[in-house]
Amino acid sequence: MTPEGDVVPLQRPRTDTLGIYVHVPFCTKKCYFCSFNTAPMDDGAMRRYLLALAREIDVLATAPWASGIRIVSVFFGGGTPSLLSGDELASVLSALRGRFAVDADAEVTVESNPESLDAEKLRRYRDSGVSRISLGVQSMDDAILPAIGRLHDSGGAHAAFRACREAGFDNVSVDLMYGLPELDVTKWTRAIRAVLDWEPDHLSAYGMTLDEGSVWGATGVSGLPAEDAVVEQYWALANEARARGFEHYEVSNYARAGRRSRHNQIYWKRGEYLALGPGACGFVGDLRYANVKPVARYAALLDEGRLPIDSAERLTAAQALAEELFLGLRTAEGVPRERLDARVAATPALRRRIDEWLARGLMEADGARVRLSERGFLMSDALFVDLI
Repeated sequence: MTPEGDVVPLQRPRTDTLGIYVHVPFCTKKCYFCSFNTAPMDDGAMRRYLLALAREIDVLATAPWASGIRIVSVFFGGGTPSLLSGDELASVLSALRGRFAVDADAEVTVESNPESLDAEKLRRYRDSGVSRISLGVQSMDDAILPAIGRLHDSGGAHAAFRACREAGFDNVSVDLMYGLPELDVTKWTRAIRAVLDWEPDHLSAYGMTLDEGSVWGATGVSGLPAEDAVVEQYWALANEARARGFEHYEVSNYARAGRRSRHNQIYWKRGEYLALGPGACGFVGDLRYANVKPVARYAALLDEGRLPIDSAERLTAAQALAEELFLGLRTAEGVPRERLDARVAATPALRRRIDEWLARGLMEADGARVRLSERGFLMSDALFVDLI
C-alpha cells in the first residue's frame, strides 16, 4: 500500500494494449442504492475537475512506456458522465488522443442517465468519437423509479434510447436492476419485455445489494423481495433475453452477436487499464491502484504534479491466480482446467466444493476448460468467496 498522493511508478505494462477508465463523479442526485464515488453537481467543481483530469492525462503520458502502448477502449463511468457537455467530453477525448495512441476503432463508452441526454449532446458525443452509450434505465416502473432516487420516468427512458439511435449510435446498452423494493416478477418481466422491444444491442442487469457507502446500506430499506422472488426475477431475465437472441456472456451481461462490451472484457480477462479521475481504479503490470476520492484532494495533488493515487497493491502469484479464476468464471468461456487444478491442488475442501458443483450441474467441464452453467451463474458468489 502507499500513502495518499505518493507517486507510485507504474511499471511497464505486460502488453502493448490498454484500456482507460475515466471516472466522472458528479450527479444531480445520488440514487439510494448507489455506493460509487459521487459528488454533487456544481459548475465550479466540474471546471476544476476537468482541469485536473487534463493534468492527469499529461502526467500519465510521461511514463517511459507510454509512447509504446495503444489504447483500445475508453470508458466514462460515474457518477453521471452524461452531465459532461458535448464540448467537455470532446475536449477530454482530444487530450487523450493528443498524448496516447488511441486506436481509430477504439470502443468509447459513456454511461448516461436518460434525463441528461438530448439530441444535440448525443450528436456532439458521436462526432467526438463516442461509439457506445450505456443507458442507465434501472426500472420501467414509474412508481419504483422515484422511490429509488431516479430522475427519469419510463417514457423518458424510451425517448432517450430513441434519441441515441437517431443520433447514429448503433451500439446502445441498457442497464436494469432486479431485486428492487416493491418489484415483483410480473412487473420485472414487463420491464424486460418493454426494453427488449426497443432492440438494444446489449443488456446489463444487476441484482440490488445494500452496499456500504450507499444511502440504503446505511439506513436500510423496506419492501425488498424475498430471496426466492429475486431468484425468480433472475430466471425471468435469463429466459426472456435468450428468447430474443441474446448471449449470456457474463454473470450480469447479455449481448447480441458482436456486441459484447470490449472494455469490460478487459476487466474479466485481467487485461490492463489506466485510471483517470477521482476514485478511479487501474491495473498495470502486477499493480492494482486506486485514486483518491474527494474531487478537491484529487485536483490539489495534480496541481502539485503528483499522481493522485490513494492506494496500491502489487499482487502475488497466488493472488493473481485467484483473480484469474474469479474473473474468468464470471464469463461464458470459463477458465482453463489446469489453472483451476493449480488453485485447488493444496486445498482439499475447495477440491470437494468443485467436485460437488460439477456433480450438481452448477459447473461444466469439457476437458480443457471449466465454466459455470446458467444455474451456476446464479450461485457464483458462494464459490468465488472460496476461490479468493
